[in-house]
Amino acid sequence: ESPVWTALFATVVHSLNGKMEDGNETADMDGKDTNELEHELAAAKSLEAYFEANVAELREETLAEHLARLLAEKHLEKADVIARSGLAELYAYHIFAGRKPHPSKPKVLALALAMQLTRKEAQHLLYYAGATPLYVRNPWDSVVAYALDHHMSVVDANLLLDSLGQEPSLG
Repeated sequence: ESPVWTALFATVVHSLNGKMEDGNETADMDGKDTNELEHELAAAKSLEAYFEANVAELREETLAEHLARLLAEKHLEKADVIARSGLAELYAYHIFAGRKPHPSKPKVLALALAMQLTRKEAQHLLYYAGATPLYVRNPWDSVVAYALDHHMSVVDANLLLDSLGQEPSLG
């Protein structure tokens, strides 16, 4: 991250937090999707204006923080997700604890399937893990995207990958 970005973001957050604490401003409870934010950024007259308008929408989370938020939002138990993921238990707990901040793409997608995430949610999870997004022109990625869209288990997704001549490497 550039020092300019960090300083500008910190300044905007600091100034807006004061306004929010006073009750004069509230965050959008519905939230904006990424496309809306991209459109606003492209149309913004300045970065400061964009940040001021969207401070509640911007996130700087680690993979562990993002996973913890997903568990809470979806009312999931970490142990159940780990069991369904097919990952080695200790390794999976290290991912959730932040000791493995950049697991491989197949491991991240095993967690996404175990959590029954949507494809969009899985793409966000891949982002926080520092992994490449699913790309439907890639056969392996297409099969996993299909598995996400159809709420398949990790085992069923691996069987499908294998049946289609792809490496069954989830979990």
